[in-house]
Amino acid sequence: MKQTMIKRAGMVLALAAGVALTGCASAPKTMYGWEGYQPQVYQHLKGESPDQQIAAMELALQNISSKGQTAPPGFHAHLGMLYSIAGKPDQVVAQFEDEKKLFPESAVYMDFLLAKTKKSVN
Repeated sequence: MKQTMIKRAGMVLALAAGVALTGCASAPKTMYGWEGYQPQVYQHLKGESPDQQIAAMELALQNISSKGQTAPPGFHAHLGMLYSIAGKPDQVVAQFEDEKKLFPESAVYMDFLLAKTKKSVN
């Protein structure tokens, strides 16, 4: 009888510890602030106006910055592409340069796009 009570007490204690540990868990912090980036890419593929997408992505970029997060890979490149479609070459260059700074692995591709942008402007 004593062993049964000890086993029950042990199970209750283990259950209480499990509940306490689960209650203390918090969601992991993400590496990047996505802020609607993926839906904006989808909107682009659906044919939404570049100006609407630029406005939404600029707002998302402000939200990401205000939270102290970094924009995800491709965010600035996509925004630069939208600026290109909208005919704003200065912003294109700025966004491609930002992408290159944040993600050095994209430098070769960003340099390629920058060269094409500069060619089309001249």
